[in-house]
Order: sequence, then C-alpha cells, then structure tokens
Amino acid sequence: MTRINGNPVRDAPRPGQCLRTFLREQGCFGVKKGCDAGDCGACTVHVDGVPVHSCIFPAARAQGHAITTIEGLGAGHPGGLHPLQQRFLDAQGFQCGFCTAGLIMTGAALDDEQRADLPRSLKGNICRCTGYRSIADAFAGIVNAEHPRSDETPIGRSLPAPAGPAVVTGMARYTLDTAPEGLLHMKLVRSPHAHAYIRSVDVTAALALPGVHTVLTYADSPAQLYSSGRHENYEADPDDTRLLDRVVRFAGQRVAAVVADTVAAAERAAGLVRVDYELLPAVYDAASAMEPGAPLLHGDKGPESRIADPARNLAGQIHSRIGDADAGFADAAAVYEETFFTHRVHCVHLETHASIAWTDDDGQLVVRTSSQVPFLTRDALCRLFDLPRNRVRVFTARVGGGFGGKQEMLTEDVVALAALRLHRPVQLEFTREEEFSATSTRHAMSVGVKVGADADGRLTAIALRIVSDTGAYGNHGPGTLFHSGGESIALYRCANKQIDAYAVYTNTMPAGALRGYGLSQTVFAIDCALDELARRLDLDPVEFRARNLIGPDDEFASIEGAIHDVRIGSYGLDQCLEVVRSALATGTKTPPPTNDWLVGDGLAVCMLDTAPPYGHVAHARIAERPDGNYTLSVGTAEFGNGTATVHRQFAASVLGVAPEQIALNASDTDAVSHDSGAFGSTGIVVAGTAVIRAAERLKELQERREPGSGLLEAEGECDGFNRSVTFNVQGFRVAVSPRTGEVRILLSVHAADAGTVINPMQCRGQIEGGVVQALGAAMYEHVDFDATGDMLTRSLRDYHVPVMADVPRTEIHFADTHDSVTGALGAKSMSESPFTAVAPALANAIRDATGLRFTVLPLTRDRVYLGLARRAALIPSA
Repeated sequence: MTRINGNPVRDAPRPGQCLRTFLREQGCFGVKKGCDAGDCGACTVHVDGVPVHSCIFPAARAQGHAITTIEGLGAGHPGGLHPLQQRFLDAQGFQCGFCTAGLIMTGAALDDEQRADLPRSLKGNICRCTGYRSIADAFAGIVNAEHPRSDETPIGRSLPAPAGPAVVTGMARYTLDTAPEGLLHMKLVRSPHAHAYIRSVDVTAALALPGVHTVLTYADSPAQLYSSGRHENYEADPDDTRLLDRVVRFAGQRVAAVVADTVAAAERAAGLVRVDYELLPAVYDAASAMEPGAPLLHGDKGPESRIADPARNLAGQIHSRIGDADAGFADAAAVYEETFFTHRVHCVHLETHASIAWTDDDGQLVVRTSSQVPFLTRDALCRLFDLPRNRVRVFTARVGGGFGGKQEMLTEDVVALAALRLHRPVQLEFTREEEFSATSTRHAMSVGVKVGADADGRLTAIALRIVSDTGAYGNHGPGTLFHSGGESIALYRCANKQIDAYAVYTNTMPAGALRGYGLSQTVFAIDCALDELARRLDLDPVEFRARNLIGPDDEFASIEGAIHDVRIGSYGLDQCLEVVRSALATGTKTPPPTNDWLVGDGLAVCMLDTAPPYGHVAHARIAERPDGNYTLSVGTAEFGNGTATVHRQFAASVLGVAPEQIALNASDTDAVSHDSGAFGSTGIVVAGTAVIRAAERLKELQERREPGSGLLEAEGECDGFNRSVTFNVQGFRVAVSPRTGEVRILLSVHAADAGTVINPMQCRGQIEGGVVQALGAAMYEHVDFDATGDMLTRSLRDYHVPVMADVPRTEIHFADTHDSVTGALGAKSMSESPFTAVAPALANAIRDATGLRFTVLPLTRDRVYLGLARRAALIPSA
C-alpha cells in the first residue's frame, strides 16, 4: 500500500499523472511547482528515503512505496521539526520560501560526503532570492536569527520572519495552495504570429468537448483599453492593451480562454480552438521600428491612450537639456564616446503567475492572486468591469517571489471575466514556458553615452541617447525610460547634461519591471564610460569617481522639468566608496587557478530614490485585542522582501511590546483602505512609515485612555513624498582565462548606505540576493527570439539561473548613517539598489584584467573569449 507521510492512501493516480500533482491532490501543498521539468527542485520529495523531483516522477511508480513530503519530514523529531528544518529557521535560510521545502528535502537525504560539497549536491535546486549564503549557513548550523528579550528594542536586531515555522514545514500557503469547491481551470490559446488580425475564432469543437464550460474570445472582452503595468497613477502607462484583442502584436499573446473542469480538459479544448489570422507586417528591433515606413503597432490609437507618438512606434520619449553639452565637450581635455547594449533577462520568480477568481455569496468579485500590487489590481478590475471598489476584493496569500514581474495584471483580468460569467471559481496558473514567452522581461536597451572631463578630472558634460525596446505593449515603458535617465546622471556633479531617450514598440513579448527598473541598463553604460574616461586622463578610476560624485549638500540634476522632491536624508556614499576601495586593496588574496590567468579589480557606484515619483500611498491600522496583543493590518504583500518582519519590529518598537505580540493581517483590499504595492523598494519607507504613524497614534490614545473605553485602534498613512536616496558600491576582483574566456570572481564586496538598518540579517539577505541575481544577468542569463519574434527560451534549462556553485560569497558592509527624510526610524530602502552596480563593476574588473572594454551584456565565456581572440588576431573582427 502507498503511504504518504506514514498515512495509507488508497487513491490511484490517473494515467500519465506525475507525482507532484498527485501529492497536491492529497493535500500536500508543500510540494511546489517551479518548472514541471525537473530543473528547479522545488517539488523534491522522498520515495523510500530517496529524493526525487516529483514533477518528472510518474505517480504510478510511487504506488506501493513510502512517500515523504516536507509536511511529514519532522515526524518523530523534537518539536515536530527535522534537524535541518530547525537549522533553516535558525539561519533564516529563506526569503520568499517557495524553494525552501525542496532544498530541505534534498538536504535531509545527503550523507556527510555530500554535505561537504554543497555546490555539487544542491546543483538541482534553485533559489532566486537569497544568494545562497544563508542556505549554506543553515547546513553549517550557523545561527543568524536573534531573539531579544521583551524589554530590549527590536530595532537593529536580526529578528526571524514570523512565517518561518510555516515555511520550513510546508504549511505556508501560497496562491494555489487551496482547493475551493467547484473549482474550474483555465488555459489560454496564444497566437503563433507576431502581428496579425483575427478574422474569426471557431470554438465549436472546443465547446463540444466534455467538461468544457466556456471559451472566451475578443467578442467577450470589454472594449476598454488599459495597461497591464500597475502604478499608483494609472495614467503613467499608456492604455494600449485589451483583455482579449482582435489584433495580436507578439507571438504568445492570448487569443482565447478555455474554462473546463480539469486542466487536462482545458488544454485539450484549447487545441481545438480554430483561429483564422490575417498576417500583418511586423518589426522586431527598436532601431528599425523607429524608421519611417516601419509597421505600426498602435497606429490606430488616439491621444486618449497617452502613447507618445504612435506614428513612430514610440510609447514614450524624453528630450532634456541642462546647460550646454556641446560647450562642455568643447571644453573637455578628454572625451569618451561609446554605445553599450543590455539585453533582456527574466525575473524567474519560482512561483509562476497565478490567480483564482470567484464571486462570493454577496456577489462580490474575489481574486486570490500572486501579485505585488493587489490594491492597484483591484482598481484596474473596477475600471475594466465598471464595478465599485466595494464590489471587488483582491488579496494575496504568501507570494513566491516577484522582483517586479508581479507588478503586472496578467492573470487576474481574464479569470475575473470568467468568474463573473460563470459564477464558479476559476483558476489560471502559468506554466514556466508561458512565463518565458508571454509575461515580461527587462527592457533591452542601447545606450549611447558621451562623457567629457577637464584636465583636473572634473566632468564637463554628459550626453545619453537611450533606445529602449518596450516590446508589443508599453507597460512600464515610459516609467523605466524616465528612471533610466534619472538617478544614473543625478549621481554626478556636472553642469551640462543631455538626454534623448525613446521607448519603442516592437512585435516582441512586452518588457516590464525588473529589479533596478531601467537603472541597471544605463548605469552599466555610464559607469563603464567613466572608467574609460579616467584611464584616458591617466587618473585612478576610483579617485576620478570621488571627484565627481554629488555631495551631501548638492542638488540633483538629471531630467529637465522633472519634479525635484528628493532630498539626501543621509550621506554614506563616501564611506561606501572607501570601504570597497580598501577591501579591494587589502582583501582576500585568493590566487587565480594558474599563473597565466589575468587578474583585475573594478568597482561601480549607483544611487536610487527610496520611492517612485508622484506619490506612493500606504495605509495601516493597528488594533488592540482582548488577549492583550495586537493586530496590525497593512496592504503590502510579503514575497521575500521582509516587510512582514520589519513592520512588526516598527510597531513593537513604538508600542514597547514584543514583536511576537503583533499579529499581521496583510495584503488584502478588505483589510485597509489603500496601498500602492510592494514595488520601488517602498515596503519599509512608505508602508513602514504608515505602520509607525498608526502605532504612534495608538500609543497616544492609550496614554489618554478613559476607564471603560474598550479596545482601541488607530490608523496611519504615508503618501510617499518623503523621498531620500540610497547609495551602493560594488567591487570585484576577477581572474580571466586567456585560453577559454572563463571569468572567476576572486573577491566580491558590497557597501550600502541603508540608513538605520532595522533588521541586519534581512537587509544583508536582500543585498546578497540582489548581487547574485545581477551576476546572473551580467554573466549567464538571457532570453532569445528567433527571426520572426518567437521566443526561443522556454525552460529553466535554457536559461542559466545561478545555482550555489556559480556564485561567490559577497562581503556586505553598511554605512553608519541615519536618514532624516523617510520617516522610517532612519531606515532607507534596500531591495532594488544592490542589483544596479554589479554589471559595471564586473565589466570594469574584466577591463582591468584584460585591457578590453566589453560593451555588450551578458559577459559570457564565449563573448570574453572572442574578444581576447580577436585582440590576439586569432580570428578576424566581424
């Protein structure tokens, strides 16, 4: 008899069913789906004590065997925790936690020899959040979490995440870890063409299939245009999207939605939908799309869509002149000019996009979704379906990673349409292939940069020409364009600054939000250019930067006419620069593999506003409970960003109670009035400030409490206009093989000005995760299209997400500062900014080692080898 976690199971799997889906049907929701291809390890379970990837293990093969999932691993151990589960708690070896069950299940089966070589033993397990250091700490038995006494301040202490015990036991509930009664399943029919008009859709055969409830097409779609990108000001993005459009503009765009009793029935019916397409001319690269006569993607749309120039395929554009750049270059003793190219990369959050929608007994539309922006999604659904706010509820359970990719409405709108039509719960879960081919990526950019300086090394002019490929739709196109030209040059003192920038439509998958939000592309170009300019002036690149970086009393200057509400609330940039410079000079002396390897050092600097422009709203409510504890309600989603922990620390600090006395009610539009969402690194400085203000008001009420007044509660809010800046400096020492082009990192060091560090363990984890994700983007990761705009990258094995064996351990240092602007007890944001300086620091180190300036990312082994070979004249230049 089959046993799952020691319990007999009499159900038999369906023919062809994998073990993962069978176990989830038995209620083992700790078994996760990250790939369904055996690539990520999130679904790992034990069969007779042997770890297997259950997504590729036939359920029939497990019949008659003993199966152990994360829920049963701790049986018979003290406290119900396996020793490795306890170690993951002690080390806090997780962030979003979606991969954690698989890592623990893999690790629990390792012998001593395998544990001694974790990079090899864990090569089948991907973590996108942590950067792997805390995972290694867990295996080593290192304790990172602190448990201060109730009379000690929680600020500045490494408190553990409140969801930790649920995460390590598989009891944390993510979006689809539920089974509503009467649940129906949706699959999408997608266009195989990059640009086409739909003449007709024949759904007859699909509807005739048993178990199919409906097939939705453009004829069922609301006519209203909107943007899938979500911002507090919804007019920040062009309205260029329809829920189901009669014109498709990229291969992979949804054409129809099939709803059936099972996923299998929906998939089969989707294959029976017949679509008659009229093919239209297409354009696949941004430069060609801007040319006169290029095929137009949105030429039919008027000014109400807020598209910058539909006749030129421009979703957005910027033309800014501060001072006189031409005069500045004429005065320069040296000028460097080059064009740099950054590529598309994917967020690769392990939990794919997914939603469940239904109507409750009162007729309210309810959506449970994996989103960073539940409130903005609610507002979008209200506009789309003409519903009042009180008739729509959107909430999240725990979210399995985001990184900007879930600042979109990609599933919620279509499941809502089906649920409103059928009055049944409807679920849509993207496959990993759909994630790669039909969601969003970072914007590919070409950045032409020209910089000049006088003989003393003072900048005289900076000029940028940015061309950003926004893909078929403009979600985040104007926003990332604006951001790319903002802090990237505001960081430097220079009287003459010029920007010409274009966000361009192409017939490819849309680009969107990703950690750094446009800055990582331009900072790569600008920092590399400044590194070269310093060399032309025969100046030390670090000293050259120090002469030109803004100081604590300087004003920002970047884009002409932009609002200037950002202030420097604390200045630790000088500390960060000196720490990294010193570490590179005196740090580890790890030798290269052999003496013929080329060794070099490099660093890069970046600055990031602590919140987006034009406001970012958060409300919080804290209420006393009869048992003497408190309920804190906030709108921010927890997806590994650590806000759940820090918000409790804030409230506990103000009220003078232990954090354990604060119960959290988060990310539910019925819980508080509004929250713009968890993006732009706002979880601490905006939502956290709202929490602090609510707790302060409750404390005032408690101090004035009248006898018999009953339980008290208070609210707080923040509008996000209290904006400061963070500073980050990344340094690398690398060794480069002249024979193969391999790059090995001998030293990685990162210094951050995060203001008052509320939770050092979590803040360190955010930086480590950001550095590792950025290393992946700089060295390995890329998505590729074919000549007709079809996505070639369709699985994790085609896309190199860093695993433990790929990454160095990064030294983390914090500047000693206290921010006076944000209102978050001196803290600043630190989720996005660590990503931005990594690629230029790596490129600068390779330049120092090889003498070659690489201008195209990623810096793959092949690209480095070809550069070295061309210099040696082994092969001709292309």
